[in-house]
Amino acid sequence: MKFSTSPESDVVVATADHVRSRMMSDSSGHDWWHIQRVWHVARQIALEESADLMVVELAALLHDIADWKFHGGDESAGPRAARDWLSQYDLAAQIVDHVCTIIATLSFKGANVPTPMGSLEGSIVQDADRLDAIGAIGIARAFAYGGHKGRAMYDPQTPPESHHSFEDYKRNSGPTINHFYEKLLLLKERMNTRTARRIAEERHAFMELFLRQFSREWNGELREPE
Repeated sequence: MKFSTSPESDVVVATADHVRSRMMSDSSGHDWWHIQRVWHVARQIALEESADLMVVELAALLHDIADWKFHGGDESAGPRAARDWLSQYDLAAQIVDHVCTIIATLSFKGANVPTPMGSLEGSIVQDADRLDAIGAIGIARAFAYGGHKGRAMYDPQTPPESHHSFEDYKRNSGPTINHFYEKLLLLKERMNTRTARRIAEERHAFMELFLRQFSREWNGELREPE
């Protein structure tokens, strides 16, 4: 599916094909379909916010091309892979730099670690990525990633942690349910754009409903609460 109508759309389409070929077989929740959703949503928000569409599309497409989670915690892997790919095209240096800066600063780094974005375009891509981490898709992705990493689904003896540094967050290996309290339930309040904040409300509420139902079933409660 091709969403771009920007003048430089050949680069965008080539980038989409490149990312699709590399990530189609991923089973961790960071696959091509995740990228496509982020691309689509980021593009829509960019059009509403009058942002630089070229930067938004390329950053959305390349944001997980070499995610630190799959490259030994190396935070430079993603921006480096994006720059290597974009260097073959006759793009303005400021576009490439902007895209790589967004990728370098996009990730959630822990509940107590600020992750401000330095541009409207970065804010939009960050919002689109975070929207895909919550709601029904976010729930599915959380368990896909937990299974991929061999993590327990839930362990009542292992409480969630509030990470104070990115290094602590990267070392975390707690059960998947903890991830909701350590990250996913925090994202609604960290959306940057009005559009994303509106979408996040419904998705956040769905996660809260899921967690209530999960708790009832885990505890063997057979009746709905009064």
